[in-house]
Amino acid sequence: MAGLSCCARFLHVLIDFTGTVSDALADSLSSVGGTLPHFLQEPEDAYIIKNNPIKLRCRATPALQIFFKCNGEWVHQNQHTSQEYMDQNTGLKIREVTINVTRQQVEDFHGPEDYWCLCVAWSHLGTSKSRKATVRIAYLRKNFEQDPQGNEVPIKGMIVLHCRPPEGVPMAEVKWLKNEELVSSLEDDNIDTRADHNLIINEARLSDSGNYTCLASNVVAKRRSATATVVVFVNGGWSLWTEWSPCSVNCGRGVQKRSRTCTNPAPLNGGAFCEGMSVQKITCNALCPVDGVWEEWSEWMMCSAQCERQRWRECNAPPPRHRGKMCEGEGQSTENCTGGLCTQNGKLMHDVKPQSMENSIDVALYSGLSAGVIAVVVLIVAITLYRKSQSEYGVDVIDSSALAGGFQSFNFKTTRQGNPLLLNSSMQPDITVGQTYSSPICFQDSIDKELFDPLPDKVKVQSSFMVSLGVADRAEYHVKAHPETLPANLHPNYSTVEGKKTTMIAPNGIHTLMKTQFKTSAVFGHLGGRLVIPNAGVSLLVPHGTIADDTSWEMYMLINQEESSAQSEERCGILLGPEITYGPPGLNLSYPVAMTIAHCAEVSAENWNIKLKRQTKDNKWEEIMSVDDESTSCYCLMDSHSCHLLLDQPGCYVLVGEPITDAAIKRLRIAVFGSMEASSMDYSLRVHCVDDTPHAFQRVVTAETSRGGQLLEEPKMLFFKGNCLSLQVSIQDIPQFLWSIKPFTTCQEFSFTQVWYSNQQPVHCAFSLQRHSTSTTQLSCKISVRQVKGHEQILQVYTSVGESEKETVPFFMQADCTVTSQTGAKAFKIPLSIRQRICTTFDTANAKGKDWQLLAQKLHIQRNLSYFTKQKSPSAVILSLWEARHQDSGDLDSLASALEEIGKIHCKSLPQSPDDKETDFTF
Repeated sequence: MAGLSCCARFLHVLIDFTGTVSDALADSLSSVGGTLPHFLQEPEDAYIIKNNPIKLRCRATPALQIFFKCNGEWVHQNQHTSQEYMDQNTGLKIREVTINVTRQQVEDFHGPEDYWCLCVAWSHLGTSKSRKATVRIAYLRKNFEQDPQGNEVPIKGMIVLHCRPPEGVPMAEVKWLKNEELVSSLEDDNIDTRADHNLIINEARLSDSGNYTCLASNVVAKRRSATATVVVFVNGGWSLWTEWSPCSVNCGRGVQKRSRTCTNPAPLNGGAFCEGMSVQKITCNALCPVDGVWEEWSEWMMCSAQCERQRWRECNAPPPRHRGKMCEGEGQSTENCTGGLCTQNGKLMHDVKPQSMENSIDVALYSGLSAGVIAVVVLIVAITLYRKSQSEYGVDVIDSSALAGGFQSFNFKTTRQGNPLLLNSSMQPDITVGQTYSSPICFQDSIDKELFDPLPDKVKVQSSFMVSLGVADRAEYHVKAHPETLPANLHPNYSTVEGKKTTMIAPNGIHTLMKTQFKTSAVFGHLGGRLVIPNAGVSLLVPHGTIADDTSWEMYMLINQEESSAQSEERCGILLGPEITYGPPGLNLSYPVAMTIAHCAEVSAENWNIKLKRQTKDNKWEEIMSVDDESTSCYCLMDSHSCHLLLDQPGCYVLVGEPITDAAIKRLRIAVFGSMEASSMDYSLRVHCVDDTPHAFQRVVTAETSRGGQLLEEPKMLFFKGNCLSLQVSIQDIPQFLWSIKPFTTCQEFSFTQVWYSNQQPVHCAFSLQRHSTSTTQLSCKISVRQVKGHEQILQVYTSVGESEKETVPFFMQADCTVTSQTGAKAFKIPLSIRQRICTTFDTANAKGKDWQLLAQKLHIQRNLSYFTKQKSPSAVILSLWEARHQDSGDLDSLASALEEIGKIHCKSLPQSPDDKETDFTF
């Protein structure tokens, strides 16, 4: 111990003399056995802020001396500040030492690591070393490495704001301010502030709109980023349609309106306004009032026991209709039949009968009355039992082959001039399930406007269906009543499906007629144009520049009608629209043409696999593409009722569907027609179920026109599911005192296969009715068409029969209904100068991203963009597709809105160079 004390004293003397401690001495002291000094406080890491020095402190016990060693060198004693005091609990001495480290010292150090210092404590038992403490100069740069960018986000969309703070020591902490208030993710589960400093709002709310700032701070300073403005917008949505207004006139032809508002929701913060019409109008025909007129008086009844006789008349010549007045006066007349010679008890004053004769007259009178009452009761009971038996049995279900009298051989006749198609209904047209096809309606002359005789005594509605439906060329085929005398090509088709024999409505002669109807052609040059097949939902757009300059082609488009082609096995699928051929072969096209085909599928990628097929030279079908796949050979854009194709090769094309699930739906159009049969007492109701395309329904119209049928109710749409369940057609609510129907024919059933694989051919049935009296002129009943465990539609029939003359209603036609082809600028919605400016602007990508891909996105063309990449002018092809899709709208609102949105995006980007200017599109 004495030796150690000597060493300690020597250490003090050496330190006082030199001011430092040698490493050899320190190591020699550390070799002395015993307990080493224990540090109560070790130096901590520190940052020098600006020019302010920092203090490093050590505290140890027991310790004779404590010295700092920085960057491997001992700090001079003069730079130490030390103090010593006694621990009251242990009685040991505690020594505390501090030193100052200046900014200059740190800056002058150029070692491989940060400036560091540690403490070494000595006692008579040995030495101990503390931890290393680093000293760094703190700073925070001014400029953010990434500022947050403003954005416009739809409601419930995701908001992502990026922020990379300035470089600094220590690393800056980031906080977000919204409108100068702190944003906390702890208080809002919808907000996520990530470790990478980004701010994420999972579902944008209107309240999330505001000015956002990224705030970075450390021990030196605070920095603010540029402010990012976030706008949460709401696109407008239509409210429900109001009820149809009453007809604008009380008598004659008027207008009905209904409206909707863009308030569900209303557009907010620059959101898009609703697309479409806010007001719909249809024509209506208010039937004029008809006042009632008395019939002639009946003959006088026999004189009663009270010496009175009576006669009657009815207000039925005609009866009051359509708000007409009732007949004035009495319908019953009573007078004394004895000239006033009756007594109170009914006896004549001058001829009093014997009592026995009076009794016999009374007995005969009361016996007759009793027999009459009993007869009425029996009749009522019989009728009740008959109705009960029918309600218990339901409807009679038979096979469609039982329609023996429903469809006999046709007697085609030339239609009578002046009677337009009348869609009459006592109810409002079912706009919710109806569909207006965009193809123009064309009649070649005035006689083609005639379809069926209109119905009196009923509201006649010329609805959207009347605009979408046209009439084909006249059918002047006269077919004899006996089919065995017909030529082979005019015999009706008979097809057996699942053992059921069905008489098809259209004989082969009708197909021969159709071949001349569904074809159009025109000569096109460099300016391009459009071909339209009337009343078929089919058109072909030849864009400007598609045909080389100084060159012209006679192009044609037709709908194939051959049965062998329509039923081709190689096609392998369900025909969703007509087969379309355009040509001629060998066309040299610079741009693809745009073809529009109406289809009958409820489009859903989960339920349908829809393919586009083309017929090869050897009459086989090859698959071109699946509409949900990417392809560079052609482009397919499916809308709810039409398909728009971009094609660069002429040929025969068809849309084919393969159902994936039982939920796949095909739309059927249901219509009921009626006509008098050979006998004036017989009336036939014919119900047609056909694929919901204009071309398919046109076949029905042509056939019914030829046989003089009347359209009795506006056609309705039926959703037919691919669930293998059959279709039932039944007639209900027939007035049985006025009409009779063949037994067991009130309900007729078609198998699923007959309907599902009809391939544009109509499925039909007939109900043969017979009236009991020629005085019966009214027929009212209901036709129910339903799929078992599926959708149902009710057709309300109310018509007059047997009238010699029927009132007519002018047909509502489009102004350009005779146009089947257009060439040059008049065929296009977009003016050529505007089209060229758009292509010039968007065909070249720029730093703002305002190129053809952005144009496609704003026009809602967001898939299969690789197709446009290979085109020499992607923007021109995109505009051609827009033209085909909007050929019925007649305005440029959607295109103008898209360009306006692109302009907004451009205006919010960074300032442009003088050469990079925004193109101003004005319509």
